[in-house]
Amino acid sequence: MATILYGVNGEGSGHSTRAKEVILHLQEQGHTVHVASSDRGLRNLSEFLEVTEIYGLRFAYVNNRVRYERTVAKNLISAPRAARSVRKLGGLAKEWDVDLVCTDFEPLTCHLGHQLRLPIISIDNQHCLTNASVSYPKEFRRDAAAAKLVTRLMTPRANAYLAISFFPAKVKKKNTYLLPPILRRQILDTKPSTGGHVLVYVTSPSPDLAALLRRVRCEFLCYGFGREGRDNNITYKKPSATDFLKDLVSCKAVIANTGFSLVSEALHLGKPYLGVPVKHQFEQVFNAFYLEQSGYGPFWQDLNKERIESFLFNLDSYREQLASYPRQDNSLLFAKLDQLIAQYAQRGTKVKSARV
Repeated sequence: MATILYGVNGEGSGHSTRAKEVILHLQEQGHTVHVASSDRGLRNLSEFLEVTEIYGLRFAYVNNRVRYERTVAKNLISAPRAARSVRKLGGLAKEWDVDLVCTDFEPLTCHLGHQLRLPIISIDNQHCLTNASVSYPKEFRRDAAAAKLVTRLMTPRANAYLAISFFPAKVKKKNTYLLPPILRRQILDTKPSTGGHVLVYVTSPSPDLAALLRRVRCEFLCYGFGREGRDNNITYKKPSATDFLKDLVSCKAVIANTGFSLVSEALHLGKPYLGVPVKHQFEQVFNAFYLEQSGYGPFWQDLNKERIESFLFNLDSYREQLASYPRQDNSLLFAKLDQLIAQYAQRGTKVKSARV
């Protein structure tokens, strides 16, 4: 059995949600897993295992839009913490006698893996953009170039890339495997229903969207708006993993930002999805584009009342397309991961023996 250092990006909940499923599988296989994360990943994963806190990149959001100037300033101020995290984690990795590194878009553990000459397995959706043949609208070429650069810098030179995707694509880089999305056990085990509400989720409060929803004849359950209570046809809800899952499973459709995990879960449950990507966050634009290309729902950078009403009017058409969505569990990814660990853990042992 292997001793694994598992780095989890702390931005949002998607990385930690899927990492939890992979970590549980690794533990069930008998491996020892040491987890390192930050921010929301740290909070989410600390609920069920011990997590080492490390420095994490933070994006600054204003009115559902990434503000790069604020993001750069915030992270430059905190840069010394990153160096301290690497030193701290390096000492722990030697103490734990780590065999290999797994990383879900977490750069410090990848950097440390290279330092210690350990095999590295990358598990994320971002490398679908760089390691597979994909397309996107021409007007986003500049954002795409920036996103590709960031992706290459975050976890470079991994021994293997397990790139998860909700749409098919041709792999163009060696040691890359395109696999279905990682889904929570609660999603795999649940039976979806179709209620009367539309689930709405935004990364940061969006007063403009709230004003639009009040003008549409439909029941909306809204998360991420920083408030609670009833306002005409809108019910604002506080953050709650349990309530959010219940409302997702029972909704008739989703209007939301297009983070990979929420999109993947909604499609698996057969929910039409109106994608509103966070502006200047190309990963979300990319997801929304393929959501629309696949016929599962429209993609709009800016919403208005007519676009929301058009989406609701065409729900049956989107549901018909979703009926053929290729729903799969996590078994393909777990099998490939098990195979790679068996292969690379032995290599890691040889490298450590050579250094002694």
